[in-house]
Amino acid sequence: MINKVTIIAEAGVNHNGDMEMARQLIDVAAEAGVDYVKFQTFEAKTLVSASAKKADYQSRNIGDKEESQFSMLKALELSKDQHSYLVQYCESKDVTFFSTAFDLTGLDYLRALGFPFFKVPSGEITNYPYLKKLSEFGLPVILSTGMSTLAEIKDALAILTSGTLTRDDVTVLHCNTEYPTPMTDVNLLAMKTIQESLDVKVGYSDHTLGIEVPIAAVALGASVIEKHFTLSRDLPGPDHKASLEPGELKAMVTSIRNIEQAISGNGRKVPSISESKNLQIARKSIHINKNLPVGHKIEEGDLVMLRPGDGISPMEMNDVIGKCINERLIEGHKLTYGDLI
Repeated sequence: MINKVTIIAEAGVNHNGDMEMARQLIDVAAEAGVDYVKFQTFEAKTLVSASAKKADYQSRNIGDKEESQFSMLKALELSKDQHSYLVQYCESKDVTFFSTAFDLTGLDYLRALGFPFFKVPSGEITNYPYLKKLSEFGLPVILSTGMSTLAEIKDALAILTSGTLTRDDVTVLHCNTEYPTPMTDVNLLAMKTIQESLDVKVGYSDHTLGIEVPIAAVALGASVIEKHFTLSRDLPGPDHKASLEPGELKAMVTSIRNIEQAISGNGRKVPSISESKNLQIARKSIHINKNLPVGHKIEEGDLVMLRPGDGISPMEMNDVIGKCINERLIEGHKLTYGDLI
């Protein structure tokens, strides 16, 4: 049985406030074959203070160090009409619209859209009212854990499961909140630590360059993969430079689907259906390496191991040595037990 990984393509704010660009991002996500294309639902005034500074990576990627985080985010808000448009456009492309809310009003709005589950962004893992409201919704939750400790994840889980949710309803994503994340900081084994210590399903939200790490995460047991993507890393904006371009997103999805199949076996080491036909072709049998007269007692020096493997196995060589042959054998003859007396 293949356990299908949920792949979330994070458009985030890479639409740059442009609905045509948002539509193109949905086209790319649908073409890549992802399960969800995720945007972000927020109002700058309820997310950051007017004086909040941008993160270093945001200043570095945008280039304007003087612009406040508020001004940057204000230009990236999506209105309710825009949300509705994107939902409908996703439906027309056979990919599911998804979004992350950053405040209580946003959570209520997304619930009104009929979301079947919710995603907690890393920055909200210590937001008690936010987590408490999700516990009251009683719908499955994906919890991203960038910048957090194991103790903080435990605290968040305790709040999320204080209502009707159980740990089976929560998937915890290992994550590093640096864009892009240096390979030396990925610490992918922490995902396994989360799984084993907290007894939860796990996944990985990736901000590295390239597709190797999310693929490795799937091989290690991730059930959810989230990855930023963009139309071009050359576009202006805070997240473009740490995002996959269209061809890379498609390659990641293809690779993950291949890995799903590769790790779906039963774990028993036996010849597979596809390779069984090659067993006799690749293995060897005991052959005679010289002309031998009738009655000759076989010695090790009389034998050579050659393909195909449909005769006496070389593993039975000691059973053959010392036996006499009942007829003249020529060089290259494939030995059978019928040749022996």
